[in-house]
Amino acid sequence: MLEEKVLQTITNNNLINSGDCVILGVSGGPDSTCLLDIFLKLQKELNFRFVVAHINHKIRKEAIKDQEYVQTLCKKNNISCYIKHADITQIAKQQKTGIEETGRKIRYEFFEEIAKKIGANKIATAHNKNDKVETILMNLIRGSGISGLKGIRPVREKTYIKPLIECTKQEIEQYCIKKELNPQIDKTNFDNTYTRNRIRNELIPYLQKEFNPQIIETISKMGEIITREDEYIQKQMNKEYKQIIIQENEEKIVLDLKKFNNLEIVIKNRIILYTINKLFNQNIGIETKHIQDIIKLCKRNIGNKYLIPNKKVKILIKNHQIFFINNSQHP
Repeated sequence: MLEEKVLQTITNNNLINSGDCVILGVSGGPDSTCLLDIFLKLQKELNFRFVVAHINHKIRKEAIKDQEYVQTLCKKNNISCYIKHADITQIAKQQKTGIEETGRKIRYEFFEEIAKKIGANKIATAHNKNDKVETILMNLIRGSGISGLKGIRPVREKTYIKPLIECTKQEIEQYCIKKELNPQIDKTNFDNTYTRNRIRNELIPYLQKEFNPQIIETISKMGEIITREDEYIQKQMNKEYKQIIIQENEEKIVLDLKKFNNLEIVIKNRIILYTINKLFNQNIGIETKHIQDIIKLCKRNIGNKYLIPNKKVKILIKNHQIFFINNSQHP
């Protein structure tokens, strides 16, 4: 039973505790509709309450039907429902960012806004095992380091939870059919101009057919092995970071150049990614080639030299120090 699998994921990873208030993101698609239905069954047993948040992205003409479907579902089950309208395509153009990246940013800002408003302490999304494998493959194709091969974790920062992460897309769709939930179908999921969709609709079916019918399970297990090893390396990196940090604020992070250059290459890679993520509170698209260029710049140890891996961040070598500068603060 899918409910039992979700309950086990929640229990094993301590996703929901008695008294928790959860924001549940519901698009109206199979995954989030399935999770909403399971939450209704588990809330008394686990003693938590939840509300629904829905974003009308205005990307498709059918978006209003998705919204109405979610509102009807919530009204039928007496669930509080919060709606936000956002023209993601227009916002992406204005901010010169990708539609997926913009949508994610707007979505989580909305979740956090509601959480503050009602005092919720958890935010649940309906990512599943297929999503996890797609993420791993996408990161592999992009040349990600080991951290990118972990995939999606069940919980992040003790707040963002994924109760469906051990459930496959097929299991979720079968659940929706069995329970006659009739979720909405997002046609953009079949638009293979998006990298993730090509991985979902072309690459994974090809791997299943030609190499391994159990490729979803195989890659998911690999992600778990990598996670354990990554956690160990991360602990070592944290120790070294504390030894080389000189200054840290919203505008810049400064590290000791000599100490950095004496570190092992694997720790250097981690520290660069960690420092940039810390400066921006998110991944800003720094890839392996950027990290290699930064390490080369540091190794030359020549003053007043800099790199701009992308428009958001500047790496400056000056006074035997490495400056990670937020270019949005200093355009």
